[in-house]
Amino acid sequence: MNIEVLRRLANREEIDYLFLLSTLKDYSRPREKISQWLKSGNLVRIKKGLYVFGRDVLKSPYSLEVLANLIYGPSAISLSYALAFYGAIPERVTTVTSITPKRYKKFETPVGNFVYTYLHPKKYSIGIKLELTSTQQPFFIASPEKALCDQIYLIDKRLVFKQTDDMEAYLFHDLRIEQEFLRSLSIKDIAKIAAIYGDNNLNVLKQFLQAWKKIIRGT
Repeated sequence: MNIEVLRRLANREEIDYLFLLSTLKDYSRPREKISQWLKSGNLVRIKKGLYVFGRDVLKSPYSLEVLANLIYGPSAISLSYALAFYGAIPERVTTVTSITPKRYKKFETPVGNFVYTYLHPKKYSIGIKLELTSTQQPFFIASPEKALCDQIYLIDKRLVFKQTDDMEAYLFHDLRIEQEFLRSLSIKDIAKIAAIYGDNNLNVLKQFLQAWKKIIRGT
């Protein structure tokens, strides 16, 4: 079997070891064939048991979001990468950030770095949705509301927001959040997440959004 046949059978850019073994079931030494593809660059090992096709074989770009879900799970894209995905922040985020109900992990791979931050299972499960890539590949990602709450709760947890002015400075000066993104957020969803997380900073976020949206509607 050549790599073009394998790519056609896969019908996607991300494949695992079990798929390789199933397609090479008639080979007496399937591992040797896999090693040949790896040495030639036709396959790229992301981690043990997970691969993408090499540059000369790719038919479409592989998805970092799909890979993030596959590398370590259960997990969902969140935090700064999700905020950039939604166009909430101006910075380009290169490390793919996720949340997980399992312990913290970091993976350095040939296609980029992936970081998984622990979040209690009860808090992890709320606000996760299924998105599709341009090639209709599904992946799990935090909702816009959850991504922002996770950023405040997990990454900037040392900050204490006592009043809405503190939250305003954080959002617009520290994170440089786009106003259009804030307009799109559901205060109801923020309130649900704040209640489950039991975090006062998220209550201040909710209060700020309530006051800020009233001002915006009045202008």
